Amino acid sequence: MKATLWGTRGSLASPGPDTVRYGGNTSCVSVVGSQGTLLVLDAGTGMRCLGLDMPPDLRRVDILLTQLHMDHIQGLPFFAPLRRPGVEVHIYGPASTTLTLRSRLMRYLSPPLFPVSLRELPVELHYHELPPDIVEIGEFTVKAQLIIHPNPTVGYRIESERLALTYIPDHEPALGVFTFPHSKEWTSGFDLAEGADLLIHDSQYTTEEYRNRVGFGHSSLEQALGFAKLAEVKELITFHHDPSHSDEMIDRMLAESLGELRPDFKVTPGMEGLEIVVGS
Repeated sequence: MKATLWGTRGSLASPGPDTVRYGGNTSCVSVVGSQGTLLVLDAGTGMRCLGLDMPPDLRRVDILLTQLHMDHIQGLPFFAPLRRPGVEVHIYGPASTTLTLRSRLMRYLSPPLFPVSLRELPVELHYHELPPDIVEIGEFTVKAQLIIHPNPTVGYRIESERLALTYIPDHEPALGVFTFPHSKEWTSGFDLAEGADLLIHDSQYTTEEYRNRVGFGHSSLEQALGFAKLAEVKELITFHHDPSHSDEMIDRMLAESLGELRPDFKVTPGMEGLEIVVGS
């Protein structure tokens, strides 16, 4: 399978001269299998560029939302395939005890916040609330699991051809423990990430920043490295970069953390436009 990063920024889109290399668009990753099955992970502002890259004969797309915070859904109405009659679109997202997935998305995708309503789109829309046990989408087996982040939020494990990709862009597994990482059994998201060939994980803060942001739902880069080590993944993609962090600051964060911790797995900085062949 091949993963492409279309948006790597967290919380707020932050384009500009200081964010050119890592990118300013918010969370969006596409995953394509060897048989052509397409998954879209989150619908941040990076989704607009993904939509422009879609083939004109596309007939189905499956969109897996981790949550419904604005930085993860803001690109949805700008996704070009949603304006093509006849396209079958499946949207997956965390369930709520109060409103359906469709009703919650309509709060943004309707006036006065957006001029076009979901029901006006010419595509065939299907909604799926998670987490069930397992979802089969084409050649992929997808597992969703609730993880630590404010409001209902899920992470995903995507398996195909003995390969596993884990996507947890907003995550605070260190919340409530004195030392991290702690035991595998009590670590949020561990079952999703265990032994994964590729882990795309929240690494928003420096260690110092995290001390003043406990409970915000995000990880420091050091915690992301610790989580990846605990789960024994083969490769970590650092993701969900803070909107205030410049390219140079992210470079420094990586150099300092990697120099100090010296992980025994591959660490790849999450940069907009990066393509990764999982397991290569």
